[in-house]
Amino acid sequence: MATVLLVRHGRTTANATGVLAGRTAGVRLDAVGREQAARTADRIAAVPLAAVVSSPLERCRQTARAILERQSGDPASAVERAITEADYGEWQGRKLVDLSKEPLWRTVQANPSAVVFPGGESMQTMQSRAVSAVRRIDAEVEAAHGPGAVWVAVSHGDIIKSVLADAFGMHLDLFQRIGVGPASVSVVRYGEHRPEVVATNTESGDLSWLATAPAPSGDAAVGGGAGHPEAPSEPGPARP
Repeated sequence: MATVLLVRHGRTTANATGVLAGRTAGVRLDAVGREQAARTADRIAAVPLAAVVSSPLERCRQTARAILERQSGDPASAVERAITEADYGEWQGRKLVDLSKEPLWRTVQANPSAVVFPGGESMQTMQSRAVSAVRRIDAEVEAAHGPGAVWVAVSHGDIIKSVLADAFGMHLDLFQRIGVGPASVSVVRYGEHRPEVVATNTESGDLSWLATAPAPSGDAAVGGGAGHPEAPSEPGPARP
């Protein structure tokens, strides 16, 4: 099975001001977000990637470029519309503090599977399209590069949370229990029998073990297993 690194874009001007950006054009990383993206790119630099696939929105493409620039090889690069931000419809562009007063807000928190954003899409549709795309691309990467391949999907908070909920086997109504911070990295492997969620919402820590980890067998290790191999002792290249 291949390994996918689910990367959320870095912080944006909209995040910093409490605005639900949605699919609004021109929302870019702020200074903090650019630094977050650079740190995440540094973490991933030691892992030879087969591909970097991004949501079409600017903030994800900026984050994806940072990751690609730190790769010593030449991974494939693509844009995938199915992992773009949720269509929040009439909620797009509004302040979160104002949205929290809407009756629908409570449903978003407690029963997201029942939510259809006014003038937008349902959260079930959002999850379905994103999960289908990630699983499809993962299978394509494995077919082309083998079961030890690693690739990156750069997307958005609710999209990644919905993909992780599916991998955990959680109902969508529970996905608000999952945290996905700006520029965080979550790690999932799709196996013959089930997905394996290796890590979620990591903002620091070594990922170089992924470069030498053997391809997983597909069977869960009874008792927990021995963990991943020791990371190489030499540090990765410094970011210019």
